[in-house]
Amino acid sequence: MRIDIITLFPEMCESFLNESVIGRARKKGTVEFECHQLRDYAFDKHKRVDDSTYGGGMGMLMKAEPIVLCFEDICRKLDKKPYFIYMSPKGKVLTQERVKELSKMDNIVLLCGHYEGVDQRVIDEYIDEEISIGDYVLTGGELPALVLADAVSRMIPEVLSDDLCFEDESHYNGLLEYPQYTKPFEWRGKEVPEVLMSGHHANIEKWRREQSIRITAKLRPDMLAKAELTDKEKAYIKECMKNVEK
Repeated sequence: MRIDIITLFPEMCESFLNESVIGRARKKGTVEFECHQLRDYAFDKHKRVDDSTYGGGMGMLMKAEPIVLCFEDICRKLDKKPYFIYMSPKGKVLTQERVKELSKMDNIVLLCGHYEGVDQRVIDEYIDEEISIGDYVLTGGELPALVLADAVSRMIPEVLSDDLCFEDESHYNGLLEYPQYTKPFEWRGKEVPEVLMSGHHANIEKWRREQSIRITAKLRPDMLAKAELTDKEKAYIKECMKNVEK
């Protein structure tokens, strides 16, 4: 998979993409990243990519032409039109399900907005999807783009050591993740649950499933409506909800 990022701060993106799990996957060639300096596609000697808005108002707006020239350059290099995403607070909030869908694509381009956003004509004519990482506003689109790039990349085969690394975690199966513990067995008077020391895999899996349901019912009850649950688990949820304050 290849992810291109159109940004005013490519060095900022590169520093993240070269580290940790994503950095190792990049070095192996499992995922390809290209960060593009938007100012390279500006016309004037000052490399300006923004201007004032028609109709007045506070702030500046990113101009259409540099964005489109950069995107068209990416299209020529790939010899096709990749899926174009604008990281925007107006977009649909990113979910794990959407991450899984995006991870199956061959090429994605992420546009990092700044100032008051981008000329609407770019969105109307070129953008395939607007995505937000939450109901708040940041100073730029780099952090949201890196969040999306990280979330999508780790779903690609061979990026993580084992598919179980993401299949058992929060949101993947519609529930929050169960509690986990490491050594020592006793820490400041708190012991690891005995079931985890039993070696009985069926009992451990049952306990983990129940804990996931219990935690989801307490912290994110809105997620339960979409989770795949048995009738017995639904009854367990009703019991959990009675004691949710605990």
